[in-house]
Amino acid sequence: MCLAIPARVVELLSGNRAIVDLGGVRKEVSVDLVPDALLDDYVIIHVGYALGKIDPEEAERTLALFAELAQAQGTP
Repeated sequence: MCLAIPARVVELLSGNRAIVDLGGVRKEVSVDLVPDALLDDYVIIHVGYALGKIDPEEAERTLALFAELAQAQGTP
C-alpha cells in the first residue's frame, strides 16, 4: 500500500524543486509533475514527488485526520 500526504508549498526553488511543509517538517521535493504549483498551494507528496494539487480545505481535513489517528495511537 502506498501513502501520499498533503503538504503546503513554502518555497519554490530552481530546477522544478520546492520546499514543502509537512506538519512542521520541511522537505525538498520535485514539482516536475506539478509545474504550475505556486507558493501556499497544497500538493500531494509521495516519495519526494508532488503528484498533483489538492484543495486547501481537503488538505486541512486530511491532515487533521492524520493528527487524530496519531493521537489515538499515542504518537505526538
